[in-house]
Amino acid sequence: MTTLILGGTGKTGRRVARQLGADARVASRTRGFDLADPATWPAALAGVTAVYLVEPNLGAGDRLPRFVAEAVSAGARRLVLLSAPRAGEAGHPLHAAEEAVRGGGAGWTILRPNWFAQNFSEGPWAVGIRDGALALPAGEGRAPFVDAEDIAEVAAAALTDDRHHGRVYELTGPRAVGFAEATALIARATGRKIDYVDVAPDAFVERQVRYGVPEPVANLLTGLLVDLRDGRGADLADGVQRALGRPPRSFEDFVASTSWPRGDETVA
Repeated sequence: MTTLILGGTGKTGRRVARQLGADARVASRTRGFDLADPATWPAALAGVTAVYLVEPNLGAGDRLPRFVAEAVSAGARRLVLLSAPRAGEAGHPLHAAEEAVRGGGAGWTILRPNWFAQNFSEGPWAVGIRDGALALPAGEGRAPFVDAEDIAEVAAAALTDDRHHGRVYELTGPRAVGFAEATALIARATGRKIDYVDVAPDAFVERQVRYGVPEPVANLLTGLLVDLRDGRGADLADGVQRALGRPPRSFEDFVASTSWPRGDETVA
């Protein structure tokens, strides 16, 4: 059984590949694959029986649904999609991908994780953590951050075990954590001063666009953070427990297991 891992060098993809070991085939530009170039798809899909699907660009249109169709046509019998909360609603950038996976003719599983805990360590918030000030338009909102290791473990199970077919797993951590608390926990672990700064949503959108994020994507991400500010998005889900038979890892466990720049280290 060969499983193709889209986003195979990303936060979840590389963890899924590690769990699957020799059965994983990592799709990346360094290996001649480009989701934006259909001419590279057939070679990546040759002999593949399962696919872990990730769309790294939420503004990329319908390329993932088209890839799903080609994957099934090439012989893929299992599809696991990394989706997002509320992607079942029409108008969400991943709604069409979910519909394609459900109707593609293969066994399917959909993962809808909440905010990744690893956003603090290797994602969009890592620069703020590194520089000692994380600025987001989330106010005093809280989120049940989910560890990417849990997401990857659920994905690997779904790619290798038929009992996960036809399931939608909403994935969260065990409790909702505020950004001020999160940065305080990281600061305590590193011996560094790290502040959380609440910023205006418009200013946050402008900053993202200035850094090259497409404006529709910047508005979407800002809206999700504003939802937290307004008290939405903090609900817990039991997807990790249902899929793996154990509770999700806590944010404290994530902080303790992560290598952070410490107070006595030079921060680049």
